[in-house]
Amino acid sequence: MLNSWWLPTLFSAIGLGIYDVCKKHSVKDNSVMPVLFLATLSGTVFFVLFSAAQGTLIPALTCTINEFILVLIKSALVASSWICVYYAMRELPISLASPIRSTSPLWTMIGGIVIFRELPTVMQGIGMVTILAGYMCFSLFGKKEGFPWKSKGMQLIIVGTLLGAASALYDKFLLNSLHIDRQMLQLYFSLDLVFLLGAAWGIRTLFGHLHPFSWKWSIPATGILLIIADYCYFFAVSQDGAPISMISLLRRCSCAVSFFIGAMIFHDRNIKQKSWALLLLIIGAALLALAK
Repeated sequence: MLNSWWLPTLFSAIGLGIYDVCKKHSVKDNSVMPVLFLATLSGTVFFVLFSAAQGTLIPALTCTINEFILVLIKSALVASSWICVYYAMRELPISLASPIRSTSPLWTMIGGIVIFRELPTVMQGIGMVTILAGYMCFSLFGKKEGFPWKSKGMQLIIVGTLLGAASALYDKFLLNSLHIDRQMLQLYFSLDLVFLLGAAWGIRTLFGHLHPFSWKWSIPATGILLIIADYCYFFAVSQDGAPISMISLLRRCSCAVSFFIGAMIFHDRNIKQKSWALLLLIIGAALLALAK
């Protein structure tokens, strides 16, 4: 029997993969900050309507001052990560950016072992190492495609990845240690992001160089897909004994989805070579799913 956290994590990974494709489409030759703000606003409106239809909106609004501050810290981490990642996605090919973004579980895994003492079984360990090997193979294509580590796009994707890993560890603390209600967390997290990213867009408009903005259908699709992926993810993390290190690794196999769809849409290079690295991710994910 599969672990209770595995299936919702898989659904989250699929949603996240399609989200990455829409994100790349929305920022391609476009202004990043309005795209990021409008996508987040669309997702937040969707989540509020979804919660109201479920009858969970009013209970989710119940939040103490302490809980609000804790969620605000998470929102600040994620907002900073997204700003870096969105700018990087505009510069880098998706078959490179998405897998490199997926290396965040390496740091999450280390944090999960050190902070939460999540010692893996032998099969889980083999699965984790296999996935990490796949991630490292993807990173080698960066220099080959003309994006060395010192380039602006690569630096931004690295900073965004590290911030994302910190956010994942913080999720484990909020949901599994403090047992904060996951729907309350997602509601206030989404609302906070709208205000934080709106403020960042305003500051960028006042003091930064403006890039031309054009509306695309993928902007609201990006926000809605992320809400769905996060809903499944928060459910998985809230399960008793859910290992954040393995959930993060499996969730980031979303790059398999964005890899194939994105490669066809955006005509990325070196697809055959990258497919071997992708195979390592799939094998590792299967080992995690079957591990006891």
